[in-house]
Amino acid sequence: MHGNDRRTGVEDAVAEQQEQAADDAMMTRIGQVIMLHRGGDRAEARDRFLGLWSEIGEDGDPLHRCTLAHYMADTQDDPADELAWDLRALSAAEELTDGRLAQHEQSLAVRALYPSLHLNLAADYFKLGRSEAARTHLSRARGAVGALADDSYGAGIRAAIGRLEVKLDAGEAGGGGPEGGAGPSREGPLGPPRQESP
Repeated sequence: MHGNDRRTGVEDAVAEQQEQAADDAMMTRIGQVIMLHRGGDRAEARDRFLGLWSEIGEDGDPLHRCTLAHYMADTQDDPADELAWDLRALSAAEELTDGRLAQHEQSLAVRALYPSLHLNLAADYFKLGRSEAARTHLSRARGAVGALADDSYGAGIRAAIGRLEVKLDAGEAGGGGPEGGAGPSREGPLGPPRQESP
């Protein structure tokens, strides 16, 4: 019996390693599509993201859903579609645990994702001319920045919050971001930056 218990423990460890390898493979595949998009092939990236989204599924791993939706938003032509994907990213983040995130990025806590996620939503609502919703998410982003390190990523998020606050205060809703982008950088916890609005 003791030998069987040990075998079960080994099988469990092997199964866990296989599961982690599959998780890493999906994150690698998502990263490859991000690079395709950065290389300028927006339509192909969008198609490949949709294929990966079908594989992951609406109830799939929250880390995969959050990351994919976060970047899929940038491949959208319509600001309403961009908003829908950013809402999916936030929803998946709300299901994500620190333990699961640590399997991918050991030094990162889930709360460090929220400044960027809320900032993205604020920028989306701003583009759609929905200033109250933009202010709500901008306030949430501002309230969550304490989770960010004092590094270039944290400074970038704080600066993007400031730029969008200025635009909202000026009442320039619906015209997209200022030169250099009102929206957040996607550099950091979820990966490379999302393209900013011109």
